[in-house]
Amino acid sequence: MHMKKGCAAAALVILATLVGAPAFAQGGGGGGGGFRLPPLLMQSTAFEDGGIVPQKYAGREGVQPGFTFSNAPDNTVSYAIIFHDLDVALMGGTGDVLHWIAWNIPASAKGIPEGSLPAGSVTGKNIAGQNSYFGPGAPPGPRYHHYVFELYALSANLDLPNTASRAELLAAMEGKTVAKAAYVGRFRGTPPPQ
Repeated sequence: MHMKKGCAAAALVILATLVGAPAFAQGGGGGGGGFRLPPLLMQSTAFEDGGIVPQKYAGREGVQPGFTFSNAPDNTVSYAIIFHDLDVALMGGTGDVLHWIAWNIPASAKGIPEGSLPAGSVTGKNIAGQNSYFGPGAPPGPRYHHYVFELYALSANLDLPNTASRAELLAAMEGKTVAKAAYVGRFRGTPPPQ
Protein backbone atom coordinates (compact mmCIF):
# COMPACT_ATOMS: atom_id res chain seq x y z
CA MET A 1 0.00 0.00 0.00
CA HIS A 2 1.51 3.33 -1.08
CA MET A 3 0.99 6.60 0.77
CA LYS A 4 0.07 9.61 -1.33
CA LYS A 5 2.58 12.47 -1.40
CA GLY A 6 0.21 14.84 0.48
CA CYS A 7 -0.40 12.29 3.24
CA ALA A 8 3.32 11.54 3.52
CA ALA A 9 4.14 15.25 3.85
CA ALA A 10 1.45 15.69 6.52
CA ALA A 11 2.80 12.69 8.45
CA LEU A 12 6.32 14.17 8.36
CA VAL A 13 5.05 17.53 9.67
CA ILE A 14 3.23 15.81 12.55
CA LEU A 15 6.29 13.70 13.38
CA ALA A 16 8.58 16.76 13.33
CA THR A 17 6.14 18.61 15.60
CA LEU A 18 6.07 15.74 18.10
CA VAL A 19 9.84 15.32 18.11
CA GLY A 20 10.36 19.05 18.63
CA ALA A 21 7.63 19.42 21.28
CA PRO A 22 8.83 20.31 24.77
CA ALA A 23 8.86 17.42 27.22
CA PHE A 24 7.02 17.48 30.47
CA ALA A 25 9.93 17.11 32.83
CA GLN A 26 9.73 15.03 35.98
CA GLY A 27 12.09 16.53 38.52
CA GLY A 28 14.63 18.49 36.63
CA GLY A 29 15.55 18.05 33.01
CA GLY A 30 16.88 21.26 31.65
CA GLY A 31 15.77 23.69 29.03
CA GLY A 32 12.54 24.18 27.18
CA GLY A 33 8.97 24.65 28.24
CA GLY A 34 6.69 22.17 29.90
CA PHE A 35 6.41 22.03 33.64
CA ARG A 36 8.66 20.70 36.35
CA LEU A 37 7.52 18.26 39.00
CA PRO A 38 9.74 17.85 42.07
CA PRO A 39 10.49 14.13 42.46
CA LEU A 40 8.98 13.70 45.95
CA LEU A 41 9.27 10.09 47.10
CA MET A 42 7.69 8.05 49.87
CA GLN A 43 9.07 4.61 50.66
CA SER A 44 8.30 1.89 53.18
CA THR A 45 9.80 -1.35 54.42
CA ALA A 46 6.31 -2.58 55.42
CA PHE A 47 5.48 -3.69 51.86
CA GLU A 48 6.59 -2.82 48.33
CA ASP A 49 4.91 -0.06 46.34
CA GLY A 50 2.15 -1.91 44.47
CA GLY A 51 2.61 -4.97 46.68
CA ILE A 52 0.34 -6.91 49.01
CA VAL A 53 -0.36 -5.26 52.39
CA PRO A 54 0.46 -7.73 55.20
CA GLN A 55 -2.31 -8.56 57.68
CA LYS A 56 -0.34 -6.69 60.39
CA TYR A 57 -1.36 -3.38 58.77
CA ALA A 58 -4.99 -4.32 58.01
CA GLY A 59 -8.31 -3.60 59.69
CA ARG A 60 -9.34 -1.39 62.60
CA GLU A 61 -6.61 -2.80 64.80
CA GLY A 62 -3.96 -2.66 62.08
CA VAL A 63 -0.64 -0.96 62.69
CA GLN A 64 0.03 2.20 60.70
CA PRO A 65 3.00 1.48 58.40
CA GLY A 66 6.09 3.65 58.58
CA PHE A 67 7.34 5.71 55.65
CA THR A 68 10.38 7.76 54.74
CA PHE A 69 10.01 10.91 52.65
CA SER A 70 12.74 12.28 50.39
CA ASN A 71 13.41 14.77 47.60
CA ALA A 72 10.91 17.32 48.91
CA PRO A 73 11.23 20.88 47.62
CA ASP A 74 13.23 23.26 49.82
CA ASN A 75 10.11 25.24 50.77
CA THR A 76 8.37 22.20 52.30
CA VAL A 77 7.19 23.01 55.84
CA SER A 78 4.89 20.06 56.49
CA TYR A 79 3.27 17.00 54.95
CA ALA A 80 -0.28 15.69 54.73
CA ILE A 81 -1.38 12.12 54.03
CA ILE A 82 -4.68 10.86 52.64
CA PHE A 83 -5.12 7.07 52.70
CA HIS A 84 -8.10 5.62 50.86
CA ASP A 85 -9.53 2.59 49.04
CA LEU A 86 -9.96 3.34 45.33
CA ASP A 87 -12.19 0.33 44.64
CA VAL A 88 -15.31 1.40 46.51
CA ALA A 89 -18.00 3.95 45.62
CA LEU A 90 -20.23 4.95 48.51
CA MET A 91 -23.97 5.65 48.60
CA GLY A 92 -24.39 6.00 44.85
CA GLY A 93 -21.72 8.70 44.64
CA THR A 94 -18.13 8.86 43.52
CA GLY A 95 -16.59 9.06 47.00
CA ASP A 96 -14.41 6.17 48.12
CA VAL A 97 -13.54 4.82 51.57
CA LEU A 98 -11.31 7.15 53.59
CA HIS A 99 -9.08 5.14 55.91
CA TRP A 100 -6.86 7.86 57.36
CA ILE A 101 -5.95 11.52 57.04
CA ALA A 102 -3.12 13.30 58.78
CA TRP A 103 -1.50 16.72 58.38
CA ASN A 104 1.08 19.08 59.89
CA ILE A 105 3.62 16.26 59.80
CA PRO A 106 6.84 18.26 60.21
CA ALA A 107 9.12 18.35 57.18
CA SER A 108 12.07 17.97 59.53
CA ALA A 109 10.87 14.48 60.48
CA LYS A 110 11.67 13.11 56.97
CA GLY A 111 8.89 10.56 57.37
CA ILE A 112 6.72 8.79 59.91
CA PRO A 113 7.66 5.87 62.17
CA GLU A 114 5.58 2.71 62.21
CA GLY A 115 2.61 2.98 64.55
CA SER A 116 2.82 6.72 65.29
CA LEU A 117 3.24 10.24 63.96
CA PRO A 118 5.85 12.87 64.89
CA ALA A 119 4.96 15.50 67.52
CA GLY A 120 2.81 18.29 66.12
CA SER A 121 1.03 16.05 63.58
CA VAL A 122 -2.77 15.97 63.49
CA THR A 123 -4.92 12.94 62.65
CA GLY A 124 -8.37 13.63 61.24
CA LYS A 125 -11.47 11.45 61.19
CA ASN A 126 -11.64 8.31 59.05
CA ILE A 127 -14.74 6.68 57.53
CA ALA A 128 -15.64 5.23 60.94
CA GLY A 129 -15.54 8.70 62.55
CA GLN A 130 -12.37 7.91 64.52
CA ASN A 131 -9.18 9.94 64.71
CA SER A 132 -6.92 7.03 63.86
CA TYR A 133 -5.39 4.91 61.17
CA PHE A 134 -7.86 2.32 59.80
CA GLY A 135 -6.07 -0.37 57.81
CA PRO A 136 -7.26 -2.07 54.63
CA GLY A 137 -10.38 -4.16 55.06
CA ALA A 138 -11.47 -5.48 51.66
CA PRO A 139 -13.59 -8.62 51.87
CA PRO A 140 -12.47 -11.98 50.47
CA GLY A 141 -13.06 -12.20 46.76
CA PRO A 142 -11.52 -12.70 43.35
CA ARG A 143 -9.72 -9.35 43.24
CA TYR A 144 -7.60 -7.10 45.39
CA HIS A 145 -8.62 -3.59 46.42
CA HIS A 146 -6.10 -0.81 45.75
CA TYR A 147 -5.22 1.33 48.75
CA VAL A 148 -3.39 4.58 48.09
CA PHE A 149 -1.31 6.64 50.48
CA GLU A 150 -1.21 10.12 48.93
CA LEU A 151 1.58 12.29 50.31
CA TYR A 152 1.43 16.07 49.90
CA ALA A 153 4.39 18.36 50.60
CA LEU A 154 3.04 21.72 51.81
CA SER A 155 4.60 25.16 52.09
CA ALA A 156 2.81 25.84 55.40
CA ASN A 157 1.15 24.18 58.37
CA LEU A 158 -2.64 23.94 58.21
CA ASP A 159 -4.98 25.58 60.70
CA LEU A 160 -7.50 22.76 60.89
CA PRO A 161 -9.17 21.04 63.87
CA ASN A 162 -8.92 17.24 64.16
CA THR A 163 -12.61 17.10 63.19
CA ALA A 164 -11.80 18.24 59.64
CA SER A 165 -13.07 16.16 56.74
CA ARG A 166 -11.10 15.13 53.67
CA ALA A 167 -12.87 17.87 51.68
CA GLU A 168 -11.81 20.47 54.27
CA LEU A 169 -8.25 19.17 54.23
CA LEU A 170 -8.08 19.36 50.43
CA ALA A 171 -9.50 22.89 50.48
CA ALA A 172 -6.95 23.97 53.11
CA MET A 173 -4.10 22.57 50.98
CA GLU A 174 -5.09 24.66 47.93
CA GLY A 175 -2.25 27.00 46.99
CA LYS A 176 0.11 25.37 49.53
CA THR A 177 0.88 22.07 47.79
CA VAL A 178 4.41 22.07 46.40
CA ALA A 179 4.75 18.35 45.55
CA LYS A 180 2.85 15.09 45.68
CA ALA A 181 3.71 11.39 45.77
CA ALA A 182 1.74 8.18 46.16
CA TYR A 183 2.33 4.66 47.47
CA VAL A 184 -0.06 1.82 46.67
CA GLY A 185 -0.85 -1.37 48.53
CA ARG A 186 -3.19 -4.18 47.47
CA PHE A 187 -5.32 -6.16 49.90
CA ARG A 188 -8.14 -8.67 49.99
CA GLY A 189 -9.50 -10.55 52.96
CA THR A 190 -8.95 -14.25 53.39
CA PRO A 191 -12.01 -16.47 53.31
CA PRO A 192 -12.93 -18.21 56.56
CA PRO A 193 -11.76 -21.82 56.87
CA GLN A 194 -14.27 -24.38 55.55
